[in-house]
Amino acid sequence: MPPVVRVRRRRAFPRVLTTERAFLADTLRAETTGGLLLLGAAVVALIWANSPWQDAYHHLREAQLGPLTVEAWAADGALALFFYLAGVELKRELVVGTLSKLGEAVVPVVAALAGMVLPAIIYLLVNLTADNGRTSGWAVPTATDIAFALAVLAIVGSSLPGALRAFLLTLAVVDDFGAILVIAVFFSHGFHLIELLVALALIGVYFLLQRFRFTSPLLYVPVALGAWWFMHESGIHATIAGVALGLATRVVADRGEKHAPAERIEHRLRPWSAGLAVPLFALFAAGVTLSGGAVREMLTDPVAIGIVAGLVVGKFLGVFGGAWLTARFTRAELNSDLAWRDVAAVSVLAGIGFTVALLIAQLAFGDDVAQTERAKAAVLIASLLAALLAAGLLFRRNRVYAD
Repeated sequence: MPPVVRVRRRRAFPRVLTTERAFLADTLRAETTGGLLLLGAAVVALIWANSPWQDAYHHLREAQLGPLTVEAWAADGALALFFYLAGVELKRELVVGTLSKLGEAVVPVVAALAGMVLPAIIYLLVNLTADNGRTSGWAVPTATDIAFALAVLAIVGSSLPGALRAFLLTLAVVDDFGAILVIAVFFSHGFHLIELLVALALIGVYFLLQRFRFTSPLLYVPVALGAWWFMHESGIHATIAGVALGLATRVVADRGEKHAPAERIEHRLRPWSAGLAVPLFALFAAGVTLSGGAVREMLTDPVAIGIVAGLVVGKFLGVFGGAWLTARFTRAELNSDLAWRDVAAVSVLAGIGFTVALLIAQLAFGDDVAQTERAKAAVLIASLLAALLAAGLLFRRNRVYAD
């Protein structure tokens, strides 16, 4: 009788390595705090934009500050720091994190991609079948806001397994990378080659400074600012410079080096991103009018309907369906301390689309102020619905693990 050969099954959501736990915990704490500040900034913006002082809000948002308006500084400038850290995080995951192991990365990667594609399809179906539909906003419901999502998870899911948090973080990294590609490919305007070449040259200088182990901020700051400005002037969205600089940052420590530059930079800059840059963007992006007439218009606006359906329904079906189908057909399995109900709850949580979704709404409908306002309002409403639904599901799962 031939010997029985046992096939080792890959885990769909691997356990968090000991070396990754401290870094993951620090990231979660920072993003959770940032999520709460982001929520506060959004609430202030909504109250201000719907108060008797709304004119002051709009005047401030549209005020010219040097070469850009205040709103543009928040979207192109402040968010560049957010995307820089996204680039650093993506490279770290690709080189030394979960995404460096193909067998372990395939499930969250496919889940993230499906969680971007399906909301876009739902949005397009709604708008292609409507008389006044607008397909240009297809990318709005594709983005997940990790800061908000982690804030909700931390508030109601303190007893949930760490592997589930790691899955959400990996999902967000892939989601952010997808959003970066969408912005770079589909929302660049007025392309200028010379400025782009200068930006790329400065990014190359940054890479060489990393390569030859220079450490002085006096070298890095002017190079980074120059790369950001020339990327903006090239017609490609300025935040792409932040991503490119993040990807050029060294993530592996040298022998005798306690921490790699990426880890040191994240430790220093993440509080500025989560505590200032992203809330500042929210303050000037989330101020939409929610009068009775505006809400009635949203109920019949295919753009708003497509965004809400894409975020609330499409994200859940895409993330959960992508994860389950991949695990099913690759013979992967969940960790013994996880259940598919946990994954379902986090899939609903992925429907919180705020920072990047608002940015894409501005880029997609920038010339139509009224449509931009309705699209932003739809993002806010969909994110609130997803947050409430996910909070209820996660609270129930948290009680199961707490008992």
